[in-house]
This record gives sequence, structure tokens and C-alpha cells, in this order.
Amino acid sequence: SLVTKQIKIRPNLRIHIIDFDDENNIINKNVLLHQAGEIWHIAASPADKAVITTCYNKTSDSRVVSCAAVWRMPSDWDSGSHESPDDSAHNAQTLELLCHLDNSAHGNAACVLWEPMGDGKRVISLADNHALLWDLQESCTQATVSSTATLEGKGQLKFTSGKWSPHHNCSQLATANDTSIRGWDLRTMSQIYCIENAHGQLVRDLDFNPNRQYYLASCGDDCKVKFWDVRNVQEPVKTLEEHSHWVWSVRYNHSHDQLVLTASSDSRLILSNMVSISSEPFGHLVDDEELSEGEDNHQEEKSKEPLKDNVVSTYEEHEDSVYAAEWSSADPWLFASLSYDGRLVINRVPRALKYSILL
Repeated sequence: SLVTKQIKIRPNLRIHIIDFDDENNIINKNVLLHQAGEIWHIAASPADKAVITTCYNKTSDSRVVSCAAVWRMPSDWDSGSHESPDDSAHNAQTLELLCHLDNSAHGNAACVLWEPMGDGKRVISLADNHALLWDLQESCTQATVSSTATLEGKGQLKFTSGKWSPHHNCSQLATANDTSIRGWDLRTMSQIYCIENAHGQLVRDLDFNPNRQYYLASCGDDCKVKFWDVRNVQEPVKTLEEHSHWVWSVRYNHSHDQLVLTASSDSRLILSNMVSISSEPFGHLVDDEELSEGEDNHQEEKSKEPLKDNVVSTYEEHEDSVYAAEWSSADPWLFASLSYDGRLVINRVPRALKYSILL
């Protein structure tokens, strides 16, 4: 019931475009050169599959600085020869630079976030203690800062990660700083909520529930995954403690928000079924007209009982820290994970769980 594919990705100044042939269970790879510097964060435009942003390190005046830029992939990258993963490196093409997101006045870039439901014209970059909202113009070849927000307080405050909410007309942003999580209104660039000490240690990642507009997931170095209702941030709605080391990534399934992926430096990827706090906590409710004549209401009553949360699967194909996990944007039952040793693993949701959700 599981499809597991894995390849090794060598750490260098390259971007690897992975093409998964679902029917034949084959992985193909194309390589693009990123000569500007070592990549630390990458994000794809939701409107144009050929446009991406990277945050990368480069050396300037004998010191390392973190920059951000917008790039376009070569027009023929997706119609290439589809070499095997071991043979494609020598045919690598170079990315086309569209524009720099010049944050030199604000600090080192940590990540770039695309507007989730937009036309690919707005991005947010987090640079030290600044959140910068950029407008991209002229086919992304020009970028101007339209507004900024600043994290204020004592000490060297820095944003570590962030997530642009797909709700509220994409007018809200959540950011992580040390052990705290903050919400921002992008229309006024003002803080709207703050979860102090959301985790006992550094907060690593955030993700919004795609179907419940006030629900936010977080994970961190305290080995925990927490789920919040941002209308009441005193206590988390739910806490998972399944990992034994830092949790680097948490991701809601785009279509079925009860399915949550978490990746950790305990070398494990965990798929959880968080149905009790999902948009369908009681499963499928059976209407009276759906019941055949003479059938009692036992099925309907049973369907209204709250379903229980559980760990669906623990994946241990990785031999090193798992830093990233992502759901496929095309297939809701497909997901990938990436570990420190360069291993990319593609898996499927177990068939039994898939049919229990669909039927």
C-alpha cells in the first residue's frame, strides 16, 4: 500500500528538479546551476511553476552575508531528456536571475514567502528582525518594498521562520522568533497576537490549517508539535510528543487537513491523523435520506461520535536528520521528505487510510 522511492542529492550550488512518474514509479531529475551562492531556503511561485526564490549565502568583504533573489528556470527544463539521477549533472543549465530582493539595509535574509493565493506578484522576506512586503513588477524583474514590520524588544531579535496565512484575503502573517510566535496584519503591518513561550526551545516551523482559518501548527527544539487557535493563545489546542529530537518541519495536507506530516532530526518522518481538530472531526455525517428504509439510526449516531487522533505511520528510510517534508500540490496522497545526507524519499499515504477518508 506504500510507494517508497529515494535518491541521493549531492550538497552543492545546484537546484534539482525532481519528476516523479507515478504510473511507472520512476524518478527523473534535472539539475540547474545556482552560481550565486549556497542555498539555505527555496520557494516556488504559486502562479508560475518556472519562477522561484532562493535565500543563499555569499562572501562579501571577507564576511558571509545572506541574500535573496527571484529566478526563472530555463524554458526547456521540463521537456528535457529526463536523465537518471546519476547522469544528469553534466547537462546542468543555469538559472536566469530576474531580480534581487535587496535587503542589505535590513539584515540577512532567512526566508521568502509567496502570497499563497495570489498571482505571483507579492512576496514577503524575513531578514533579521524585519518583515518586508515586496511588490514584483515587469514579469518579476523588478521588486520594490511596499511596507515593513519590525520585531522590537531587547537583545538581538531575529525571525527564524514564517508562514503567510491563506485565509482573511491573505492579509495575515505568522512569524517565529526564538520561543515565541507572532501574528501580523499585513494591511497595517502591526502585531495582532503573540504566543509567548509557545515552545520550550526554538520554534523551527509553522503551518496554517488550509480549511480552518484560525488554526496554526508549530514545531520546535523541545521535540513537540503544537496546534493553536490564534483567537485564544493561552494554551495549545493539542500537543504531539512523538519525536525524540528537534522537529524541523510541520505540514498540513492541502486537501485533508487531518493529515499532518512532521520531520525531525531523530531521522524520522511521522504521519499523524489529527482528526479531532480537523475540519471534519466527526467524519462523514449521514443524512436521513441516505439511510435505506427500515435501517435504524445506528450508523448515523456512530458517525457523530468524535474520531480519535493517532499516528498513522512512522517512516525510517532516512539515516540522518530529516529537515523538510512537503505534500504534493498535484496529488493529495503523495509526500516527500529530505534529510541532511541528501536523501530525498517519496511516499504515499497508506491505502487503508486513504479509503477510510474518501468513503
